[in-house]
Amino acid sequence: MNYTHLTREERYQIYALKKAGHTQIEIAIVLKRSPSTISRELARNTGGCGYRPKQAHRLAGERRVVNARTIDAATWRFAQARLREDWSPDQISNHAAISHETVYQRVYADKKAGGSLWRHLRCQKQRRKRYGTHDRRGSIPNRQSIEARPAIVDACSRIGDWEADTVIGKNHKQAIVSLVERKSGLTLIRKVERRTADAVSCAMTQLLKPYRRRVHTITSDNGKEFAQHEQVARKLKADFYFAHPYSSWERGSNENTNGLIRQYFPKGMDFTAITQQEINHVMKRLNNRPRKRLGYLTPAQVFFKSGVALQD
Repeated sequence: MNYTHLTREERYQIYALKKAGHTQIEIAIVLKRSPSTISRELARNTGGCGYRPKQAHRLAGERRVVNARTIDAATWRFAQARLREDWSPDQISNHAAISHETVYQRVYADKKAGGSLWRHLRCQKQRRKRYGTHDRRGSIPNRQSIEARPAIVDACSRIGDWEADTVIGKNHKQAIVSLVERKSGLTLIRKVERRTADAVSCAMTQLLKPYRRRVHTITSDNGKEFAQHEQVARKLKADFYFAHPYSSWERGSNENTNGLIRQYFPKGMDFTAITQQEINHVMKRLNNRPRKRLGYLTPAQVFFKSGVALQD
């Protein structure tokens, strides 16, 4: 199906590019969309406080409220194809004019009719209607949403805005804390014996402390290992933000870098035998690898302005 609706990710890109001063035509080129699509999006979904991606996505969704009875055949074929590729209902909803609730309704209707779509759901228990939101991973006290993050961070126009995550070892034993600077792509990694809030916050502080003058913001996912975010922020004199749940694209730099890290420490690998010296070697490799988006400069060259690499 040739889908034409803008996705949530594209709306955040429009917001960031617009804040950075790009014209509608330039935005259209970056997103590989027609200028009329960008113009129509800004005209329809700009509110009293300007264009805001979350509000724009909600307004667009409200204009095309779609339920199980009104889904067209092409949209449902698209949804079924993505389900069989193990997409989640939420991921499907983000790429098609169909709500995640509708996907679930259709899937369970298919199950009752003897179908097998339900086998592609990550959670195969009977889904109950939710009357409120509840994060099974537990709440993080005093978390500050990415929505409060300054617009300059989205533009990647300065050094000092970091993204944080953890790369997990075999059987969830041990982990690698990864930090990526958004503009340069500079990567800092350290192994922790346990993926606890204490261990992760300590590793983050140790990694970033030498560069604390270049630490303005940190953005992580909602994992409980980041529960001591206030302590990290206080020690580094930085602001700590949390992405929306299940929105890994909001930390795209970190997600892409984790993929590079996995080239050296693949999924299913036992991290207990990895030494910090080996991790430092990988970190040096990553920071001295030319990047196309940096004009084939290395992250170390962009971050340090001199090409001086991180040492083992």
